[in-house]
Amino acid sequence: MTSEKIVEVGGMSCASCVKTLEKAFLNIDGVQKAEVNLVNGTAKIEFLEDAVSIEDLQEAVESSGYRFIGEKGGLKNTEFFVEGISCSSCVGTIEKTLREVEGVIEVDIRHETGLTNIKFDSGTVSLKAIENELKKTGFSIRKKSENEEIDSSRERMKIAWIVTIPLFLWMLPSMFFGLTWPNEFIFNMGMIILATPVLFYAGRDTFKSAFKSLSKKSANMDVLIAMGSLAGFLTGLFAFFTPLLNFSGVGAMIMTFHLTGRFIEAKVKGKTSESIRKLMELEASTANIKVDGEIKEVPVDKVKPGDLMVVRPGEKIPTDGEVVEGFSAVDESMVSGESVPVNKEKGDEVIGATVNQNGVLTIRATKVGEETFLSQVIDMVERAQASNVPIQQLADKVTAFFVPFVIFTALLAFISWNIFPGIMETVAIFFQEIFPWIDLSMTPLMLGVFAGMATLVIACPCALGLAMPTALMAGSGKGAENGILIRNGDAIQLIKDVEKIVFDKTGTLTKGEMEVTDIIGGENVLEIAGSVETVSEHPLGKAIVEKAVEEGKDLKEPKDFEAIPGKGIKANIDGKKVLIGSEKLFYDKKISNSEFKEDLRRLQSEGKSVSILSYDEDIIGLLALSDVLKEDAEKTVSKLKEMGMECLMITGDNERTAKAVASKLGISGVLSEVLPGEKADEIKRLQEEGNKVSMVGDGINDAPALVQSDVGIAIGSGTDIAIESGDVVLMKDELGDVVKFVKLSESIFSKIKQNLYWAFGYNVLMIPSAFFGIIHPIFAPVAMALSSISVVLNSSRLKKLELSF
Repeated sequence: MTSEKIVEVGGMSCASCVKTLEKAFLNIDGVQKAEVNLVNGTAKIEFLEDAVSIEDLQEAVESSGYRFIGEKGGLKNTEFFVEGISCSSCVGTIEKTLREVEGVIEVDIRHETGLTNIKFDSGTVSLKAIENELKKTGFSIRKKSENEEIDSSRERMKIAWIVTIPLFLWMLPSMFFGLTWPNEFIFNMGMIILATPVLFYAGRDTFKSAFKSLSKKSANMDVLIAMGSLAGFLTGLFAFFTPLLNFSGVGAMIMTFHLTGRFIEAKVKGKTSESIRKLMELEASTANIKVDGEIKEVPVDKVKPGDLMVVRPGEKIPTDGEVVEGFSAVDESMVSGESVPVNKEKGDEVIGATVNQNGVLTIRATKVGEETFLSQVIDMVERAQASNVPIQQLADKVTAFFVPFVIFTALLAFISWNIFPGIMETVAIFFQEIFPWIDLSMTPLMLGVFAGMATLVIACPCALGLAMPTALMAGSGKGAENGILIRNGDAIQLIKDVEKIVFDKTGTLTKGEMEVTDIIGGENVLEIAGSVETVSEHPLGKAIVEKAVEEGKDLKEPKDFEAIPGKGIKANIDGKKVLIGSEKLFYDKKISNSEFKEDLRRLQSEGKSVSILSYDEDIIGLLALSDVLKEDAEKTVSKLKEMGMECLMITGDNERTAKAVASKLGISGVLSEVLPGEKADEIKRLQEEGNKVSMVGDGINDAPALVQSDVGIAIGSGTDIAIESGDVVLMKDELGDVVKFVKLSESIFSKIKQNLYWAFGYNVLMIPSAFFGIIHPIFAPVAMALSSISVVLNSSRLKKLELSF
């Protein structure tokens, strides 16, 4: 048996960081798979049950030089400022209050600043509940940051630019006119002095990251930036006693542009991953529960199954539950996407975070915490965003040797300009006609330094690392907004190769409810049949009664009712004997149906269940019933066929009935008379024939088939086990969303390919350009940053995608 954990990690900067962490996790005994997501800072770890502890994962993260934030649904660390602290007794009050909250493990408060660090079990208590408890003591809370990475990046960038702007202005005369104002010594010393805070204060985290990476015998993006900017800085020192030009200012500008790119990248990445935050904002923070006849407001975390919640008009329903009193309309648009409110009354189920519209409802809580519908949706989206798609393996292989290759290329550029200056200059002169800014007036030594620095800082493994996760996050978030939950990232790539898509019939292609479709005979047929069936428990009987009530028939109470197993029922109505049931019932009773035989055969050929009705031993009519097709079933099949997929139907029905239903939908492939336990075997048989197969189903009987298929698509209204078995979950119970999912997957995969083409193309073009001196080191980090940003922005376009059916 395998288990899975998702942990949050801080401090990652590029694709090399991802590979370092994945390698560290895989070195733990028992870990079978590790997927690290650069964009949302998570790692999904699959391991043998009971073989790996959270402490093992924490050690792997921290020993690799990164920050372990916590486990999803487990231990978390967080910080915020408490305002209003005036003395040590205030600190004592706050600590006492917080430590009494169930789930809080450690509290550390700094009296001087009010900075409070809390360690808590997120599976027991939420941060929102902790904050609510603290507010009751009279102190206010100021979050440390909604996004620490963005704030930290902004601060470092500001410091760098404050110093770099005057440094750049001082450099201009030297760059264009060769003037070192006011003299060479002061200029060289000034460049070093101004570059120092930019590199070693504003850029200190870059150097720390580079050192940690190298200490673990790996190399990340920060290694390239650190080496390039440090090389420039050292030329300033060597300029005092060698013929080297002073590139200290260039080194500072490299770091400044790098920090600016990091800030912009962090902001854009934050927007890409905002779908989870939007879902979390839907949750209610408090609930009004009945306690001993009184209404008491409590944090939603304190609600337990069985509690009675009172929800007034305009309030969010705190958790999933069942209405026990009241009538109201509830806005369920977050689930169904439909703006029309749904009426709710006693006995109806309601979903947490939906909004009560106009009446007061008393609701019994049935699911709380991580068991609620919204929590499951958030969990599915998080797991999808933490996963990879198979194409990522290509980028991973490149990333594994990318940074060492760039370092080697930079050294080769430096050596080549000094050992083969003639050859290098000949190539550069050729390019000088196209790129006139190439300056060949420097010595070969300086041209080597120039080319080596540019090569180091223009390479961009970040773009490779961001290509997949940014597209997956934006796309899965868009899917969630449309009721399409992608639980497994592999499905996005695999669906494009699916040749056969198999639909379960009952409850998937059909509504799963029998309806009367045809009535043959006199006007009293429905009234008599409905009267007899009023005491029947059979689904067909209930459907006949519903039809009779719907048409306002005057139903009478049957006498001497008797069910005839497998055949039908008999009873007395107004003193007359009435029989209703199958053809076999009337054959046994030797009652001829010759008058209705033609209609009977026609209805049966259409795949309908036919009930024959006799009154006083004369057959007076037929009632045909069918599990009615969903409104969008035929269009869905048609659209999928246009996309090149062969649609099949699988069912336990007999072949004649199954083919009759399939023909209405335009489905030629029918797998009939398949027992529930055999559905997975049929999917496997299709796969063994060389097909990629997708399965669409909703019932508990479909779960094994969903798992067996290459892409399992579960209808969200189905059972929990079916939903858990699907790679994709359609929350709205609309078949058209199968088409939307295929379109969404095509768009996501297309964006991933575009991003990878751009990332590879950029590096293939830019590294040789830097090698031959075409790119100035100052502009290299600008190009590098733009490469990453372009990938993220391209992925963000998925948020504007219109999913139509």
